[in-house]
Amino acid sequence: MEIKKQSRLRGEITVPGDKSVSHRAVMFGSLAEGTTRITNFLQGADCLSTIACFRQMGTEIRQAGSEILVTGKGLHGLLAPSGVLNAGNSGTTTRLMSGILAGQSFESVIDGDSSLRTRPMKRIRLPLEEMGAVLTSLDKADCLPLRIRGGNLQGIDYHSPVASAQVKSCVLLAGLYADNPTSVTEPVLSRDHTERMLRCFGADVRSEGTTARICPEPVLRAQDIIVPGDISSAAYFIAAGLLSPDSEILIRNVGINPTRDGILRVCRQMGADIELINVRNEGEPAADLLVRSSSLHGITVEGEIIPTLIDEIPMIAVMAAFAQGTTVIRDAAELKVKETDRIKTVTDALQVMGVRVTPTQDGMIIEGGLPLHGGEIDSCLDHRIAMAFAIAGTLCDGPLNIRNAECVNISYPDFYTDLYALS
Repeated sequence: MEIKKQSRLRGEITVPGDKSVSHRAVMFGSLAEGTTRITNFLQGADCLSTIACFRQMGTEIRQAGSEILVTGKGLHGLLAPSGVLNAGNSGTTTRLMSGILAGQSFESVIDGDSSLRTRPMKRIRLPLEEMGAVLTSLDKADCLPLRIRGGNLQGIDYHSPVASAQVKSCVLLAGLYADNPTSVTEPVLSRDHTERMLRCFGADVRSEGTTARICPEPVLRAQDIIVPGDISSAAYFIAAGLLSPDSEILIRNVGINPTRDGILRVCRQMGADIELINVRNEGEPAADLLVRSSSLHGITVEGEIIPTLIDEIPMIAVMAAFAQGTTVIRDAAELKVKETDRIKTVTDALQVMGVRVTPTQDGMIIEGGLPLHGGEIDSCLDHRIAMAFAIAGTLCDGPLNIRNAECVNISYPDFYTDLYALS
């Protein structure tokens, strides 16, 4: 994909539904009694992998116009899959589903694509085995393929070494099937979509500080779920509107969950003009975002804010390259175990474009304010790299070619269409 310079971006867009919320709506709807109705479901490859896996376990999932209807069979209604459950590229599908499978009376195997096969599963294997499940990495590297033999789980109080919504959710979902309450305590609070949505479905989930606690064997009832727009997808257009001269973009219906809104806080610290309009709460807080061109400056991004923006760091790094001064990103070692090692892929791509950037063990140091030029970079099949650098390509001198640019289909199939519609 060749990206060329654009200017004066104006108009309004509606970004796709939140990926995290879409995954969970299908999973929890599958465990509920009745039919869950999902509006604004993300039709991206990752969420479609979740649908395929739960269909394989007997859940009826169908599309009715713009809605997804999930007819659940109750907490214990899933059937043994006839073959391997293919999670595609989706770490969320893999790790959350593992918690559910740990509570089943049948054996199952989860696999995925070559990228997903490199992502660490020890972080979920250890707590699930502590609860009584048996997990075996079939390639003996604590990665996929993963065989899970579940049933007869015990409740535990788990202290997670990482702030990870996927790990937390995995353990809480296994806790639905345990003999006693289960709790997860994190070093800092990660996104809380699981806790919010499980409460809506009828589970007894309580949160205090960085600890979430769930009671076993609830009766989950089907819900109507309205999925807000994904703030991770909105981040690219927030950056485009801030960095492109004389621009104003209205982004409709964006989720602003406080465990996910770190990108807004960082942008404002950098000097951004972002106005929240029509703030509301429909299970998840949401608002329309009015973004205007702004002069940005470098800051330090570190500490407790990192889990609230971990997926947006590639875009933040690009913004930092165009900002005045130096930006330091710390405490983000989790970037190394995403779809790619994002510390390496981001710094490699920025260097191609002429940015002075230094990778570190847990982040990067970016010297901003120098002119960026085009060239050729490789997304390494990472959708967030492709989209972040597509925005960079609209701002740099000379065309930017992005290899494997089609990987945006994982989370935002219409990304390039929406980008060029604003010019």
